[in-house]
Amino acid sequence: MSPFFNYPDSAKYGRMVPKSKIYEHAKASIRLKDLFIEQVDKITWAYKLAPETININATRSVPEIQVFEIRLKSNALHKDILTAIDKAIPFPLIFELVHGDRRKMVATYKRQNEADKSKWVISDHLESAWHKTPVERSSLPPTLDLKALYEKLLAPLFPDEVAPEAPMQARIDRLEEIKAQRREVENIEAKLKKEKQFKKKVAINATLRDAKQKLKELEKLDNISRAEQAI
Repeated sequence: MSPFFNYPDSAKYGRMVPKSKIYEHAKASIRLKDLFIEQVDKITWAYKLAPETININATRSVPEIQVFEIRLKSNALHKDILTAIDKAIPFPLIFELVHGDRRKMVATYKRQNEADKSKWVISDHLESAWHKTPVERSSLPPTLDLKALYEKLLAPLFPDEVAPEAPMQARIDRLEEIKAQRREVENIEAKLKKEKQFKKKVAINATLRDAKQKLKELEKLDNISRAEQAI
């Protein structure tokens, strides 16, 4: 399934987003401003998916979905840039990154903070591979409301080892657990390479085997499906 979608003409917004506005709302540091200058050519607010533009009902958690196109100066983009934009815009966002003749889709799962509805909680960013343009695009999936549409727009960005039938937050939690365990394996491997004493290397190897086994179990789709069905 293509990670890209055809957005209706009725939802076109097509407005440039000044970087200064992002700086202001994100309270950008000098380092973050430098990243924007070095890596971002321009930001376009491309589409606004809302009840009045696509005739799909809003929900409390997803009143609108915004689609931003970001043209890059190179194929590198620091995640702090996307996080800053997500924090500056109080709606779920879909990013389409463009560099030369290639395009990729990136998004975070963005939800309202239960304790303070004025604030948003964002996950690690999900992303597709780079695709040569013109990209293949799917029609917007039929849904009853914008929350369901948002989840279906994010669905192609999840890796195969995360069960597609699981609830969205459960998928995010499982993906972050897998990422954390991968980092743990990498850290133990790095520690093993540095260790010179044989006895300590034996102990680290045992820890590494346990960590790899845990990662293997997390990545088993059947185990994930069973776990999510229990939620």
